[in-house]
Amino acid sequence: MKHILTAGLIAAMSSLPASAQDTEAPESSFSEGIDLFAEGARLIMEGLRDEMEPMLEELRPYLEEEMLPFLQSLGEMMDDITAYEMPEQLPNGDIIIRRRPDQPDLPEVGEGGEVEL
Repeated sequence: MKHILTAGLIAAMSSLPASAQDTEAPESSFSEGIDLFAEGARLIMEGLRDEMEPMLEELRPYLEEEMLPFLQSLGEMMDDITAYEMPEQLPNGDIIIRRRPDQPDLPEVGEGGEVEL
């Protein structure tokens, strides 16, 4: 984290002209400042990526073995996510996800889980 703050501080300070420097035309100094700001932002993002990469590698097995199958089964239960309204939490803690009224009804599920089409 110190590296990120240091890179940001260096980028911010380097965009300011030193008192001994001649001031350039406002447009060229502005574009140079924007370029330096973009370079500082790039350095910050690279630092974040480098620091987070080991943590993401540790999470990879969990994401692949547990979260991906869960999300796939959830996707099979919900046909099209745009057919539903935003989830609503009731005062007792229950969460309701209502189907939008303009969407067609789902086919009825018979005994044994069979759907009559």
